[in-house]
Amino acid sequence: MTSARDLQFKSINYTGLESGPRLIITGAVHGNETCGTRAIGRVMEEIDSGQLLVRAGSVTFVPITNPLAYQLNRRSGDRNLNRNLFPKDAPQDFEDQVANWLCPLLAQHDVLLDLHSFNAQSQPFVMVGPRNNDGALQPFRHAEKERALARRLGVSRFVDGWLATYGQGVQRRMQGSAAAQLETVLRYGVGTTEYMRTTGGYALTLECGQHADPAVPDVAYRAIMNTLAFLKLIDAPEPEPIALEAMESLSMVVVHDKLDAGDKFSRTWSSFDALAKGDLIGTRADGTAVTAEFDGKILFPDVNAQPNNEWYYLTRPNTDFDRHME
Repeated sequence: MTSARDLQFKSINYTGLESGPRLIITGAVHGNETCGTRAIGRVMEEIDSGQLLVRAGSVTFVPITNPLAYQLNRRSGDRNLNRNLFPKDAPQDFEDQVANWLCPLLAQHDVLLDLHSFNAQSQPFVMVGPRNNDGALQPFRHAEKERALARRLGVSRFVDGWLATYGQGVQRRMQGSAAAQLETVLRYGVGTTEYMRTTGGYALTLECGQHADPAVPDVAYRAIMNTLAFLKLIDAPEPEPIALEAMESLSMVVVHDKLDAGDKFSRTWSSFDALAKGDLIGTRADGTAVTAEFDGKILFPDVNAQPNNEWYYLTRPNTDFDRHME
C-alpha cells in the first residue's frame, strides 16, 4: 500500500468569463462514500468535452477530499475528517494535513456542496445550517440562500440542528468551564459545512443514499447540475423548488451515547425509522430499557459505536423550514 506521505491533494477549477458566485463541490470526504467522486467525474467530462460550459462565476471540484481514506476504502484515514476541521499549526494525523489544505480552499469560495452517502437503506436527505443568528455557537447570515438552494437539489427530506445537538452530547461527556465546553463543541462538531459558514459562506451536505445503491451517483449528479443552474454558472433553466407540501423537514433534538460495549439496539434501525413515545430502541448492558422520549424519527443509528460516543439521534418534525428568516 502507498504510504500516506506519498499522497497528494487535487482540486480542479473552471472559471467563466462573467462574474458570479464561487462554488466548491467536494466528494469522498469519507473515503468509502464515492458517489460524489463519480458524479464530479461525470460533470467534468461534460465540461472538458464542450458539452457543458461554465459561463459565469467559478466552480472548483474536489473529487477525492480524503485520499488516504479513499485509498483504504473506509470512512476515515486516521480519524473522521468531518469533525474538528480546522487548520492546525502542528498537524497530528493525516486528516489534520487535509484540513491545512482544505480549509483555506473552502475560504476562497462562497458556496459549498458536500456529497456523501450512508450505510443503511434510506432516502436521500440534505443537512442544512441554522437560521440567521448572532449567537456564539454558529452565527450565520445566509439562511435564506442556503435553504433556497437546498430545495433545488432534487430531494424532499431536510434536516437541521446538527451542531447544537451534537454539542449537547459533547458537553455531557466533558468536565470544565462553560468556555471550555463551548470551545469543545465548536471544535469537535465542525466539519466541512460548519467551517464554510465560519468563512462567511453557506454550505449544504447532501446524503445521496446508501453507499452501494447504483442510483446514488445519479442523485449526486442531479444535485450538481441543479446547483450549477440555480446559481447561474451555466446556461440552463432554473430548477423548480420542491413544493413545501412535498417536503419532510426535521430538526435534530437530542443525541444519546453508547455507554458500554454491551449496549444493544432492539432491532436493526435505519435513519428516519419512525418512533412513538415509549418505543423500545435498545437495552443497556445492565438491562435498562432505552426508549423514545417523544414521537419522532431516529437518525444516524450506529451499531458499531464505541462507548462514550454517539449511538443515535432523535428528530422532530420542523413545520417552519421556509419561514421568513430575517
